[in-house]
Amino acid sequence: MSHSGSRRFSPAQAHRLDAPERQIWLPIQPVLDRMALEPGMAVADIGAGTGYFALPIARAVGPAGRLVAVDVSPEMLDRLNGKALDAGLANIDCIQAESATTGLAPASLDRVLLANVWHEVDDRPATLAEAARLLRPEGYLVLLDWAPADPATSSEPQPGPPMAHRLPLDAVCQELTEHGWQVTYARPTGLYSWLVLAHRP
Repeated sequence: MSHSGSRRFSPAQAHRLDAPERQIWLPIQPVLDRMALEPGMAVADIGAGTGYFALPIARAVGPAGRLVAVDVSPEMLDRLNGKALDAGLANIDCIQAESATTGLAPASLDRVLLANVWHEVDDRPATLAEAARLLRPEGYLVLLDWAPADPATSSEPQPGPPMAHRLPLDAVCQELTEHGWQVTYARPTGLYSWLVLAHRP
């Protein structure tokens, strides 16, 4: 198991992944812009859920590109697949797998995205090794996740996982560096999240 049941998002809550307010606190376009996607690219969205990022990425890479949606939940993938059909997107492959053992071909991807799942992954070194295996030499790992709130400024309740499960941006960057990655971008994104891009030098 690469992430534990206690932190894993429940398929029963899938409707929350499609809530309209999500666009307000986690806008998609700035993330896509930072990923520098181009037509024809191959991208994996690991922990794709119901396709919040997968569908826009599939549009961005175009018919000549490929989006692989990886998730442990068949329910989530069924939902994503239905949306892809409705949207007329034929360049999405859905794969049920763990983040550390995707079964995808080595050096087959330009980007590997893990959005809002890094805090759930138990074996992060194994997942990083898998990302390194999957990426082409010029490829990038993209991590996006919930930032711990500053208690001084956050009296209002926030969406997302418990604060105790959230990972500070500097700690994530340090972990990447320790495992041989070079962090090229690390900043807050949206209202409650951070975004990191890294590659293997």
